[in-house]
Amino acid sequence: MVRYNAVEDPLCYPGTHVLRNKADIEDQEQLDQFEQLMFDSRATEALPEGNWDFAHYRALHHHFFQDVYEWAGNIRTIRTGKGDNWFGYPEYIEPEAKRLFAQLASREYLAQTGKKDAFAEDSAWFLAEINAIHPFREGNGRIQLVFLTMLARNAGYEIDEDQLRPGPFLQAMIKSFHRELAPLVNEIRRMI
Repeated sequence: MVRYNAVEDPLCYPGTHVLRNKADIEDQEQLDQFEQLMFDSRATEALPEGNWDFAHYRALHHHFFQDVYEWAGNIRTIRTGKGDNWFGYPEYIEPEAKRLFAQLASREYLAQTGKKDAFAEDSAWFLAEINAIHPFREGNGRIQLVFLTMLARNAGYEIDEDQLRPGPFLQAMIKSFHRELAPLVNEIRRMI
């Protein structure tokens, strides 16, 4: 697993990269398991309603991670990245996310694409952009998939998560960081 790069992070236990959490788990593998258990538990509940804007996106993050982190739904406050890729700096997260969600609204939340291939292309664009912004300290990828599922349903499609190939999907997300969207389009298309 690729670990995050980060400057000194007050959200982590001292001397570690393990995020402070409500269960006070200091082992990363155990925290990963706890996080997924809590995420899966919240997935059985109704999702927060909203206006499909950045506030709604943040509410989704809070919904899924509220049992794990005090800061669930809050914007990331440190600079972070993975590998050689640095995500949006904290001071730009909110304005860039609002700009992105305004563009999404102008595209009618991708509901008017009319074709599966067009939806895959447009949703790959959105995922690449929100991933580069990376608004949260943890949980970005899972919330991206939740929102992708919502966008797909709104456009009349269903996402088959059983078709998600974690390795190829992650590689496609990494490539999308450099504006190479074709692999991500293909991964989304195969899940629709």
